[in-house]
Order: sequence, then C-alpha cells, then structure tokens
Amino acid sequence: MIQACAPVGTPAGADAEMRDLLLGAIPALRAFAFSLTYDFDRTDDLVQDTLMRAWTKAESFRRGTNLTAWLFTILRNLFYSEQRKRKREIEDADGGHAGRLTSLPEQEVRVEMRAFQSALNLLPLAQREALVLVGAQSFTYEEAAEICGVAVGTIKSRVSRARGRLIESLGMDDAGDVGTDARTRAALDTR
Repeated sequence: MIQACAPVGTPAGADAEMRDLLLGAIPALRAFAFSLTYDFDRTDDLVQDTLMRAWTKAESFRRGTNLTAWLFTILRNLFYSEQRKRKREIEDADGGHAGRLTSLPEQEVRVEMRAFQSALNLLPLAQREALVLVGAQSFTYEEAAEICGVAVGTIKSRVSRARGRLIESLGMDDAGDVGTDARTRAALDTR
C-alpha cells in the first residue's frame, strides 16, 4: 500500500488545509500587527515572519483549537523579540514620522482619527495590546489572556485602564461621547 506524503522539505503538519487556514488569517494578522507597529512595512514583515514560523512549526498547532489565537501569540512573541532588539533605535528612513508631525489633516474625520490614534499610541503597550485584542479584534478576555500569557483579570484590568485613559486623553466625559464608528465604540465599550 502506497501512502501519500508531503513533498520533500515540507514541515510536518504543513498541508493544503493549513496553508488555506494561514492565508485566511492574514487580514486579522495584519490588523493586529499594525496596531502594534503603526508601520506598514514592519507590519508586512511581522506578518510574513509569523506565517513562516507557523508554517515551519505547523506540527505544534492542535487542530480544532483557535488558529487565530495561536498565530497572534506567535506574532506577539516575534514583535516583542524585535522590540528588545530595537530598544534604542528610532526608524524613520522615509521621513514618514517627521511628516506626520508637521502636516495637518484636511478633513475633520482625519483630525479625529489622528487624535484617537495619538491617544491610543500614548497608552502603555500592554494596555494598547489588550484593548486592541478585546475591542477591535473581538477576542474574549480569556482568549486575549491566553495570547498575552497573563491572567484573565490582568487583561480585564488592562482593558479597563486603557479605556479610561482613552476617554480622558480624548477629553470625553464617557464612552457615550464617541461617534457612530463601530470599531471606535467597541474599543471604548465598558462591558
């Protein structure tokens, strides 16, 4: 009896189904990576590194569990490893950061979005990460805690403090002052 096997050089667990699952997760990975880096090039690099790591370590993924959470954990670990390496660097090769400091947006919506993004950037990384996972990516507190490797109570605390700081930074009285944008409302929602 001849058994079908993966092509030479293909890691164990890496098959067509895994490839399709990884490809389907790219939009969520890009959104999460961008919320950490705020840089499209770094986002793309981080997502590519995450996918490569997931592909080569496919055998460690337990089928039937949350693939997105597994991928977010890989991405998060890669991001923090990169952060430790870049701790003393400020990368602005194309002048994008300097350009954002000097140019004013033309429309009110852009002004509000930049204010929100600036307020979000002022949050400590752990709080911003927790808020993005729960508010924008719609992970449960339990899933976010697993991704971050902390207790559920820690995630709840980080999300609560992040929401409070955002409301304060944006000069709002409470989350009711936010416009109708569903993602913004979700990020500030006080469950």
